[in-house]
This record gives sequence, C-alpha cells and structure tokens, in this order.
Amino acid sequence: MAALSSGHFATDFAGGALPALLPFYVDKFGLSYTLAAVVMLASAISSSVVQPLFGLWSDRRGAIWLLPAGVLLAGVGMAVAAVAPTYGLVLLFVVVAGLGTAAFHPEGSKFAAFASGGRRASAMSLFSIGGNLGYALGPTIATPLVLAFGLTGGLLLALPAVVVTVALFRLAGFLKSFAPQTGHGAPSSDPDRIAALLVLLAVIAFRSVAWFGLITFVPLWEVSLGHSKAHGSHLLSLMLLAGGLGTLAAGPLADRFGRRPVLLVSTAATAPLILVFVIVGGVPGAIALAGVGISVIGTFGVTMVMSQEYLPRHIGMASGLSVGLSIGLGGIGAVALGAVADSIDLRVALYVSAASALVALALAALLPSSRPSRRLAVEPVVQ
Repeated sequence: MAALSSGHFATDFAGGALPALLPFYVDKFGLSYTLAAVVMLASAISSSVVQPLFGLWSDRRGAIWLLPAGVLLAGVGMAVAAVAPTYGLVLLFVVVAGLGTAAFHPEGSKFAAFASGGRRASAMSLFSIGGNLGYALGPTIATPLVLAFGLTGGLLLALPAVVVTVALFRLAGFLKSFAPQTGHGAPSSDPDRIAALLVLLAVIAFRSVAWFGLITFVPLWEVSLGHSKAHGSHLLSLMLLAGGLGTLAAGPLADRFGRRPVLLVSTAATAPLILVFVIVGGVPGAIALAGVGISVIGTFGVTMVMSQEYLPRHIGMASGLSVGLSIGLGGIGAVALGAVADSIDLRVALYVSAASALVALALAALLPSSRPSRRLAVEPVVQ
C-alpha cells in the first residue's frame, strides 16, 4: 500500500501543480476565465475520460507496467507544460501529463483492492491519501518555485515522479505477487449492478463540477479580491490537505457504518460550506474551504470502493469509470462555470458550484447499499 500510495502521490502532485500555474498562465498569455478553465478541461479529459479504456485493458490483459510508466509521463508532462512557450503547447503537454494519470489510476486502484485484506474502504483510503497529499502539495511547492525561478522552475516538478518511477519499477515483481492466481481481473461471483453504478457516476459527476469549480477558481477568486497569487495557492493547499486528513477517517467509517451513509453526510455538507467560503470569507471562509476538502476528497476512496462493489466482475473498469469518466464530466462543467464567470461574474460561478453539489446530494439519496454478498471469490496470494 505504501508503494501504491507513493505512486498516487507522485502522479497527483503533478496534477495538483496545474491550478497554481493558472494565474501565471493568465498573466503570460492574457487568458480569459474560460480559456483558463479550458486548461483544466484538457487535464480532466486526458486524465479522466480515457481512464475506463485503461481499466478495460487492465481487466483483460493486466498491465502492471502502467504504474511506473503512468507516474513518469504525468510528472514529466506537467514539468514541460510549465515552460511551454505558447498556450497551445501548454494544452498539449497538459494532455500528455493527463494520459499518464489516466494510465496509473485503474491499475493502481485494482492492486490496492488486491492488497486490502478484506478492509477495502480503509485500504482505498490509504491509496487515496497519497494522491490527496500529492495534489495538496502540488500548488504549495509549484507557486514558490515559479515565484523564485519563473516558469522555468516548473521543470523541478518532475523530480518526485522520476524518483517514484524508479521505485515502482524495482517493486513491480513484489506488487504482482498480490494479484490472484487465476487471472488478472479477480472476477467475483456477485452480479454487476449497472443501474446503481450509473447513479453513482452521476453523483460523482455533479459533485466534480463543484470540485473542479473550486480547484480552478479559488486562486483566481482570491486574486480578484486583491489578494496575492500565493494567498490563493495557500487556500487551495489548505482545502486539499484537509481532504487528505478526511480520507484517513472516511475509509474506516465507511467500513464500520457503510459506504452510503458516509457519502450522504459528506455530500450534504458540501454546498453550505461553499456558500460560507464565498459569502463570509476570511477565517470562517478558510475553515469552510477546509471542510469542503474533507467532505469531497475524503470520500474519493469511498466512491471508488462503491464503484468496484457495484461492478465486482470488472473492478479495473469500475475504477476507471469512477475516477475517470465521471470526474472528466466535472471538468467539462468547469468550463461552463468559466463561461458563467466571463459573462456574469466569478461569484455567480461559485454559486453554481454549490448548486451542483445539491444535485449530487439528491442523486446520492437514490443509491442502494454497495455491500457485496461475499468477498472476492479469489483471495490474494501474499508472498
């Protein structure tokens, strides 16, 4: 789990740097809010929408090499995007980095399930915490680097990925020992529940519209209020780090009380907290933003486990759908929020983010329990 979580850290560290780079791109290329959101859309589509394809590949053939390859591509792609001389090249290398993220996640979450030892929500939380911390530290480290060295300093963002790639390459044989003996996919005898999965994906998609809206516009919102770029990045990091702490609690709570109750409570808290951040601001707003991070990021692992339990015969595909396609749709929604910000104002766009979280809550109330009738039919072989 430490190895898999480290890979998740390095991959999402690269992705987390992107929101912090947006204010610098706005200054360098004279971007509108919509064009800034398009950068996030390029990342969302390449890192998320194609994930189910990697998940399908993983289920049918097994592809443990995607772990080190995905980490390396994500880190190097984002580092090169930081120094790209044109807006078009920024988009290109952001897409390259996103493809690395898409390659890593289904395989990584599948092996996290294999290594869970029956406590799948807790194990997936441990896997998620690496990504959460990586995404949180991305803006915290990227902003000082760029302020100190200019966008050229962004090249240093590749270092964590290079180190972890070497480690994962050397540990590939050990990780592979956790795969079940009878094939790569570890199919369960429990039936797939497609309708429940579709509702869950809709929940994740609408919640992701709110989430991507905050990730994209919190730094720009703070700049619009007269604060520095660093201040916005610090608030973003606070939200992401708080989410990492929430992950540590959400997994064990979901194993004890159920996945659905934990998801419902966290989703219900999201919209009010966004409104406190926008309307009240200051210290209460910062605390509310941390609460949003706990509510949303803290349950990423829970929703991933729910997707695997709704689709037990194709857990790689399930992971790709929950982390990938549905979150990618949230990124598309973020572009719509950018258009709202340009045509009306940024405050209204953030209000729409809160409304999207309310839609997610209404859909979450329709979800059935995801608990399977029994564990995976084939237990992992540990050497």
